[in-house]
Amino acid sequence: MLIIDKTSVMNLDNSIRGARNPMNSWEKSDSYYSADGSYVLGEQDLALVKKLCRAGSDHRKFIRQILVSVDITAPLYWWKEFDTYKVATVSNSTSTMHKIHSKSFELDDFSYDQLNTESKELFLVLIKYLEELRIRYIENKDKTIWYNMIQLLPSSYNQLRTCTLNYETLLNIYHSRKNHKLNEWHIVCDWIHTLPYASDLIIGE
Repeated sequence: MLIIDKTSVMNLDNSIRGARNPMNSWEKSDSYYSADGSYVLGEQDLALVKKLCRAGSDHRKFIRQILVSVDITAPLYWWKEFDTYKVATVSNSTSTMHKIHSKSFELDDFSYDQLNTESKELFLVLIKYLEELRIRYIENKDKTIWYNMIQLLPSSYNQLRTCTLNYETLLNIYHSRKNHKLNEWHIVCDWIHTLPYASDLIIGE
């Protein structure tokens, strides 16, 4: 399971201006803001940025200045893979250490969509036990019980993070993960397709 929410794409206008800096060709820029406030690439600007992206990473530096902020809720096992992308990423997560005991454990706190019936039944037993530990910890604040919760917590536990990335990082993610066996990466790649000018600047269609 993976949920993406609150997507915001920023600085597209400034990145396009920067893309014209090397040739001092600002007067050729034909992009504009539409009535709804979105930034629209004109025909000449679009042709330029597509050419730069095809020329390779040294020439497409401007896409590193296109920023994306997004909320992602995903299981810990997926976040471990996401954390390999350390360059030009920032994320603030909900705290497992501080807030693990603040709400009851429920099935929907975890990614379980691929579990068969037998595994799901066993998983429900674990969730029930985690909830028992949580209640005991609230009652007596015994750190040993808290450690039991942390160390028994499955990697399928869902965590929310607010992430900031740029188009270059998303390009690397897309081309590295589009055929990955984890379904969560396919959700991310489908979301990338929805970003402004993704087919031209990220996907390379």
